[in-house]
Amino acid sequence: MIRGGDIVKGTCLLQKGQPYLVVEREFHNPGKGTAIARIKMKSIKGGAVLTLTIPTQQEVEDAQVDVHTCQYQYADQDSYHFMDNESYEQHEVPIAENEDKKFYLKEGEPYELTIWEGRVIDIKIPYKVVFTVAESENYVKGDTVSGATKPVTTETGLTVRVPLFIKQGEKILVNTETNEYVERVNS
Repeated sequence: MIRGGDIVKGTCLLQKGQPYLVVEREFHNPGKGTAIARIKMKSIKGGAVLTLTIPTQQEVEDAQVDVHTCQYQYADQDSYHFMDNESYEQHEVPIAENEDKKFYLKEGEPYELTIWEGRVIDIKIPYKVVFTVAESENYVKGDTVSGATKPVTTETGLTVRVPLFIKQGEKILVNTETNEYVERVNS
């Protein structure tokens, strides 16, 4: 059990027998009465969003999850395959439940897997990831006004809009939450 005042972004709670990940929380302390926490949660299994208002002293049930750092190995037709960095245990994660993560997984890279009741329920993608530009069209300086962008494709198949000066083979840093170019990475 966890008090409403101790809930932070990233906490896993149990609601209706299902694990939910807290994605937003806001505290409100009115002039009279008790302080409350407004919490926005996303179902780890289905993606449904749930909003709760909990008094800070009230206890709610937290989901007992384990987080393991695992190396991404490869993907086959049905699953992503990971290996636990400490126990060398293999984890298969169904692609159908994590379709939105496919462009962010790079072979050999470490990712945090959230495991609930012996089953992987989430793959935590880093906030920013370095990609290599696999396909890019060349533009001539002066083709357009300043601030122009072009689409490029990374080695994982992700399409990102980048400034015109980015060329094939260069490394770029991408914000994984917004799919936006952040900067060129010099290696």
